Amino acid sequence: MMAGLNHVEPGGPPLTLQLSDDVTMTKISVGPMDNNAYLIVPDSGGAVLIDAADDDTRLLELIGEREVAVIITTHRHGDHWQALPSVAEATKAELVCGRPDVGAIATGAWVEGLVGAWDGDAVTVGDGELKVIGLVGHTPGSIALAYTGADGVVHLFTGDSLFPGGPGRTLSPADFTSLMDDLEAKIFARFDDRAVVHPGHGDDTTLGAERPQLTEWRARGW
Repeated sequence: MMAGLNHVEPGGPPLTLQLSDDVTMTKISVGPMDNNAYLIVPDSGGAVLIDAADDDTRLLELIGEREVAVIITTHRHGDHWQALPSVAEATKAELVCGRPDVGAIATGAWVEGLVGAWDGDAVTVGDGELKVIGLVGHTPGSIALAYTGADGVVHLFTGDSLFPGGPGRTLSPADFTSLMDDLEAKIFARFDDRAVVHPGHGDDTTLGAERPQLTEWRARGW
């Protein structure tokens, strides 16, 4: 089977991409569930880590001597925050997650000082920002993060809300409808086909590759 867009192997070497003139993104697969962690590094100012999912030793090696200003957790599921306590302690970074998932993550990961964010909020990275987008369905407080990079291409860090081939797992028809409604209104209607989707597991995709399937996803119900 051919590797997809921006493929990284579980436990394998990281992949670094230039998102803009002054910001790079490094993607690494960690833990037994092939979780993606993303380190966003500007030329000036602190880095941002998206999902301290697992393998704290590997994540801290990736970070090295860099300052990490913020660690963002995309949602409350445990496979996305196994390394959060230790990486947070080592970096002293500010901790951010979706507002409705604050309690579950704080309790599960046993971390203090979590800041809840939602639509309209943003996390600074260099001279740009990661805009927070609430996507209700996979969990009540799942978020995506949008960074506008080189030539206006948007990079969407979607956690487990959007993957190549469909939305993330939901546990009820109501949750599925909520997630699809949010994806269509807040992601597909807002960003063009060039936008790159960086999900919580596996390979990346683009909105252009996924847009033709929206009707099919609705019809199948998952």
